[in-house]
Amino acid sequence: MHSVRSFFRFALLATSFALITGAKANPLPMDHPCAELVKKYLTCVVNQDWKTAAALLQSASLERKQKETIAIIKTAPTMTEEQQMLERFGVKEIRELEKLTPQEFYIMDREAWHKRINAAPEVTQRKQDTLKIMVLGLVEEKGKDYVHATVRTSQETLTDKIEELFLISFIKQDGKWVISPEMKDRPIITPLEKATKK
Repeated sequence: MHSVRSFFRFALLATSFALITGAKANPLPMDHPCAELVKKYLTCVVNQDWKTAAALLQSASLERKQKETIAIIKTAPTMTEEQQMLERFGVKEIRELEKLTPQEFYIMDREAWHKRINAAPEVTQRKQDTLKIMVLGLVEEKGKDYVHATVRTSQETLTDKIEELFLISFIKQDGKWVISPEMKDRPIITPLEKATKK
C-alpha cells in the first residue's frame, strides 16, 4: 500500500512537472544510478565528508560559487569587513582563495560554515546515526539530459526529529551523472541562436 501511494504521489509530481514546463518528463526506475548518487551525496553532507561530496557536484557550479564569493569579498565596503570575511575562511589574503580549485574552495567553505555553527559533537553524531534517506521518485527531462530526484530525509537531534523534502537535479558531466545544485535556485540561461549570429 505504501509503495502504491509513493508511486501515485510521484506520478502526480511528474505529470504536474510536465504540464507546468511543457517538457516531456518520464519516471525512471529506482535502480537508476542517480538514486544511489543522491543517497551518497546526502550521507556525505550529514557526515561532513566534503571531499567526497565535492566530487559529486557539477564543477561549473562550484567554480561559479567560488568566483561570486571572491567578488563579494573584493567589493567589501571597508578593509575591516574584507578581513572579517577572509577570517571566516581561515585565510589572510584573497589570493589564497583564488589559487584554490573549485572543489578545494567548496571544502573550505563548508568546513568554515560548520565551524561557525559549532554544533555539539553529540548532536552531530545523533544526526549521523539516525539519518534515513528515501528516494520518492526520479524523473527524466527528455531532450535535456536532466534527471530530478525527489527525496525525503529524516534525522534526529537530542530533542527533535527533523524531516526534509528535497528536489535534487542531475546533469551529465564528462559522461557521468553529477548534481547541479543551482538548477532549482537560478534560471538556466542559453543564448538564442539569432543573438549569437549578430
